[in-house]
Amino acid sequence: MLGDCHVHMVLDGVCWRDAIARHRPAADERWVRGVLARYQAAGIRFLRDGGDASGVCGLAAEIAPEYGIDYRTPCFPIHRRGRYGGFIGRGYETLAEYRALVAEVRRRGGDFIKLMLSGLMDFDRCGVVTGTPLAADEIRELVAIAHGEGFAVMAHVNGAGTVRAALEAGVDSVEHGAYCDEACLRLLAASGAVWVPTLATAGNLRGTGRYDEAAVAKILAGQQARVARAAALGARIALGSDAGAWAVPHGQGTLDELALLQAALGAEAGAILANGEAAIRERFRRT
Repeated sequence: MLGDCHVHMVLDGVCWRDAIARHRPAADERWVRGVLARYQAAGIRFLRDGGDASGVCGLAAEIAPEYGIDYRTPCFPIHRRGRYGGFIGRGYETLAEYRALVAEVRRRGGDFIKLMLSGLMDFDRCGVVTGTPLAADEIRELVAIAHGEGFAVMAHVNGAGTVRAALEAGVDSVEHGAYCDEACLRLLAASGAVWVPTLATAGNLRGTGRYDEAAVAKILAGQQARVARAAALGARIALGSDAGAWAVPHGQGTLDELALLQAALGAEAGAILANGEAAIRERFRRT
C-alpha cells in the first residue's frame, strides 16, 4: 500500500475551526492516536504532514512509530503575514523573521520546510486562485535560505505562473499545483521536483452541494488531464490526499486519492506513484 505524502493531522475533514480548537491548549493525544490507528488499519505506513501551528503534527511524529508509521513533518507551514496560511501556520514579514522560523524548525527536529506561496483553488470558479501569490524573487530567496540550511522545501502553490516561479526557485515538491500549462508541466518534468496534485480535494466535493457542481467537475477533469500529461513527460508524481481538508477524511481520503490518480494514470499508476513516494522519502527527511 502506498503512503500519503500530504496530510494534516490537526484537521478532521469537517470543520477546520472546530478541528483546530480541539487541540487547545495542547494537542489532543487521543485524537492523534485514533487517526494513526485508522491509517495503520488501512495499511498505510508512510505519512508526510503539511504542518500546523498547534503542535499536533509534532506529537503525531513522536508516537507514529508505535503504529509502524514513518511520519515526516515540517513542524508548521510558513507564510507571509497577510497572505494565505494564517489559519494553520506561522508568519513572517522580514527575511530575518523567516530565517528565525527556519531555525526554529531545526531546533524542534523538523524534517523539511513547508512554504505557502499562493492561495487556494476557488471551487466555484474553474481557473481562479484565491488571494495574492508571492513574487518570484521572494520565492527564490525563501527557497535558497531553506536549502542553505539543508532542508527540502514542500511548496503549497497554485496557478501556472506561481508554480513556474516555485520550480525555477528549486522547490522539492509542488503541492496541489492547479492550472499548470504545458510549459509549466515541461519544467516540472525537467526539474525533478515531485508533484502531489491532491485530486481528492476536488473529487470529494462532487455531489456535496457545497460548490458549483459543474465547476468542480471541470476542475477535477482538468487536474486529472494535467496529471496524465505530466506523467507522459516523465514528471515525478506522488499520492497525497490533503487528508483533513473538507470532505477528505483521514484514511479513506488516501484511498479516494489513489482511485482518482489511477483513473488519470492508468495501468502505470502503481509504478509512477511508488517512484514519486520514494523520491519524497529520500528528500524530505532530517539532515
